[in-house]
Amino acid sequence: MHGSISFLSLPLLPLFALLCALLAGCSSTAHTQRGEVKGSATSAGELAQSDVNRMATLAMRDNLASLYLLMDKLYRRNPAEWRKTSAISREHAMDLVRDAIVLRQAWPTLQGRRDIAAMALALAPEFTGDRVGAFIHATADMLITAHGGKTEFFLLDSIDAQHLYNAARNVESAVWLLAQRRNAQGQPLLLADEIGPQGRNLSFEREFGKIIARLDLLAAVATEKYRRAAISYVQGIVGGSFLQFLPVR
Repeated sequence: MHGSISFLSLPLLPLFALLCALLAGCSSTAHTQRGEVKGSATSAGELAQSDVNRMATLAMRDNLASLYLLMDKLYRRNPAEWRKTSAISREHAMDLVRDAIVLRQAWPTLQGRRDIAAMALALAPEFTGDRVGAFIHATADMLITAHGGKTEFFLLDSIDAQHLYNAARNVESAVWLLAQRRNAQGQPLLLADEIGPQGRNLSFEREFGKIIARLDLLAAVATEKYRRAAISYVQGIVGGSFLQFLPVR
């Protein structure tokens, strides 16, 4: 028809962008006094991602962001730690840790250890290096390892739900050790949450809780994905014999 748009005549990528623009235009009537939910910019790479792939990518992005936020907060409460890594500034120490995580480089004071072995060393009372940098690096390395060594996920990638579940329990254990263990002087390994006469500061626990919750949700979704695939397959076999079109003439 003259003047109408045929979706079939549009190239795939422009069509994808058009659909995203239409979805972005949908308005919400919810109140936004405390902020608005922010979506990521659309990219062509999303065409190679399933819903679970996309969810895993966003969860990894947010979990690393939570670790970087925790690193900043821990460095602020424990300034002697960042000075063991950088003679310049706290920000410079944070950049060094972030770069090592992104590039999957070993952290110098962890003696070549990775994953849970690195976490154990970073939380050992006898550890004398930058405990904040070592702990954040080791935890990030453990999370990436649990996701198969990746931070972005596409159709050919698989995610082991049990590994994600185990990673969540590892973070729980790390939070407990951080709160309970003491150094040789009887002081906490790192100053974090605080409950005292001046008030309660539980922001560290809340941020760690977000990481744990994301891991547990993604583990449940990954498990559900394969369960639902099996159910859909059976439904297709069973339903195919009953849901037949009937002759009408």
